[in-house]
Amino acid sequence: MTDTRDAAPSTRIPLIADMQLLIVILLGIVSLATAYTSFQAALYGGIQAASYSKGGALQTEAESLYLEANQQYLQDAQVLSRMTELSIEMDAADPVVAELATAKFEALLFQAVSPDLQDAIDWSVAEMDANPDVYVSPQESDDYLDVLFGAWSETDEESEALLLKGDEANGHGDRLTLNTVLMAVTLFLLGVAAVLNSRRAQWILIAVGMGIFVVAMVLTALVPFVWL
Repeated sequence: MTDTRDAAPSTRIPLIADMQLLIVILLGIVSLATAYTSFQAALYGGIQAASYSKGGALQTEAESLYLEANQQYLQDAQVLSRMTELSIEMDAADPVVAELATAKFEALLFQAVSPDLQDAIDWSVAEMDANPDVYVSPQESDDYLDVLFGAWSETDEESEALLLKGDEANGHGDRLTLNTVLMAVTLFLLGVAAVLNSRRAQWILIAVGMGIFVVAMVLTALVPFVWL
């Protein structure tokens, strides 16, 4: 009669080796995916920091440009108000007053009226000639406002775009960080499975761990790829 007492251990050894090899392969795959996800999260962190830094600097520059433009706008408003007063005095019955007002008007026009403001004044006169019942301020001119506030508007829009880019990178980075944590959970479960003797418990841990990993990989794949 053949002794079969040693047959079971000899047949179990290949099975144990196969299970360990499977777990090692899965650990390698998950480790590579975790490294990739962590690397992408770090890149998005860099994009976030750079975008916030540049956006903040441009925002400060935009505020400076706005204050400068607004100051010029207020000065032009004072000039226009003074020109209106002098234009009324130029029609005075007293010739001395009219002459003096004319001299002041011409000096103010020469010294304080920029070419852009002069174009706005000409536009205002043309608008009121077309519709005498409606007063149109020179400072309502789109061209005048664009010249005055155009640099601020462009810088402000560029700043907002960079800040939005930083917010987007922050969101992607947070999702990738979460996926890295999920993959770390998979690594933990696979590590536990590697030291268990129960085949059923091993398969349960492998199934749960790889299920988590698949979810994490799908979520990672939905995040756009970036490079240095």
